[in-house]
Amino acid sequence: MLKNKSVQSWARVLHIYISMALLMVVLFFVVTGITLNRAAWFVSDTPAVRLVEFTVPAALLRSNDQADTPNQLALVEFVKSHGGLSGQVSGYELYRDRDGDELVAGEISFSFKGPGYSASVFIDMLTGQGEVEEQRFGLIAVLNDLHKGRNSGAIWQLFIDISALLMLGFVLTGVCLLVPKKKSFMAGLKWCGWGSLATFLLYWIAVP
Repeated sequence: MLKNKSVQSWARVLHIYISMALLMVVLFFVVTGITLNRAAWFVSDTPAVRLVEFTVPAALLRSNDQADTPNQLALVEFVKSHGGLSGQVSGYELYRDRDGDELVAGEISFSFKGPGYSASVFIDMLTGQGEVEEQRFGLIAVLNDLHKGRNSGAIWQLFIDISALLMLGFVLTGVCLLVPKKKSFMAGLKWCGWGSLATFLLYWIAVP
């Protein structure tokens, strides 16, 4: 079936256009593969730090008229907009210490995460005073996190999935084009075998 002219024609078209569609994507993952593997060469250990202080309106520290129960969604949105923060919210925690019905201590903490970015938020429930420590690790750290899909959101993760499927299509159409050419196909199988053997050998040597 793979020798069929129609199959070969479609395989050739798909192979060419998938390769062009993936050109910049493959270059991105190639370059960030190096920067990720050698992060110490490219990423600074000292991030750019910004401290922000703010006051939370008392209404945000209660939800549905329940004292000491913060309106989480509204509170997060307030902090994000007033602090000029970005990323996705994670690690929301609420600590309260009561003496009877009286709140004697309380703190809200959560963070924002993004590629090459983090911001830690702490809010005193008694005073409404909040503090943010924002850290930016630079462009290379952003690219490295995008390579891994770390803190990058659902859309970017979908992009990685689609890219992986296109790469699989590129490989399969390449094999489809190679199969009818017996001499080239046998040479390709030989190099595939040697490459696979070298990979397993390097793994066996490198990993204790």
